[in-house]
Amino acid sequence: MFRRALSINPETAMSLSNTSRRTVLALALSIFASGAFAQAQPAAKAEFVPEVGQSGKDVVWVPTAQGLVDRMLDMVKLTPKDIHYDLGSGDGRTVITAARRGATAYGVEYNPDMVELSRRNAAKEKLAGKATFIHGDIFETDFSKATVITLFLLPELNVKLRPKILDMKPGTRVVSNSFTMGDWKSDETQTAKGDCTSYCTAYMWIVPAKVAGVWKSGNEEFKFAQEYQMVHGSVGVAGKLAPVLNGRMRGEEISFTAGSGRYTGKVSGDRIEGTVTAGGKTSPWVATRSGK
Repeated sequence: MFRRALSINPETAMSLSNTSRRTVLALALSIFASGAFAQAQPAAKAEFVPEVGQSGKDVVWVPTAQGLVDRMLDMVKLTPKDIHYDLGSGDGRTVITAARRGATAYGVEYNPDMVELSRRNAAKEKLAGKATFIHGDIFETDFSKATVITLFLLPELNVKLRPKILDMKPGTRVVSNSFTMGDWKSDETQTAKGDCTSYCTAYMWIVPAKVAGVWKSGNEEFKFAQEYQMVHGSVGVAGKLAPVLNGRMRGEEISFTAGSGRYTGKVSGDRIEGTVTAGGKTSPWVATRSGK
């Protein structure tokens, strides 16, 4: 059996040949472009996961147990009226807890990855509007509007922050995880249990009003010396002096004993208003500062 050969004229053959070459060329260019595009795409960045003990600017990162976070915020009696700053906010848990309680809360953190992690965590809790995270240095950040400060820093860093804290508004509450403020003794100390197995002690201070100096109240002259929240000195009446005993500040509140009187009052700038109790009788007491 014989098959008839297919007959194609030269012009048709040339046309088919050109078409095939164009198709092959287009396909090759498409493959090349696809490969080049794929190579140009950056690899997806893995989501940051913090590690306990990772290095930071001044300290390594160790998270505060949630039980102690709750205890710290209970100690300062955090309310929705408070402005809270967490200095060295890490993964944001303290700030987020404060925001969940209604406070306007800020975290200051030097590590940008931790800042982004904190923002994601706040967004998951739908608290992005109440929990704000600042990428910055705690020693260069203005936190003067805070009414509550939380810390988990080393003692030497707390002491470095101390002058700035002591210049804040009297009554500002400060609470630290595990570490003290040097010779500024805490007003209160508590320990958390439950999920907390290490770093479980909280120290709280209340910024005291500054009362050192000479005060006048009628014919009485009060000379106060002050070491943080502790007050001592003397009270003079008609040339007779009585030592100030058990003198103490708690924010704006002052209390002390002198002679037979027990004095309590509230300090507002250069004025103290309160009461004095002596001989079973309580009377109003007002003093004004007359010198430093």
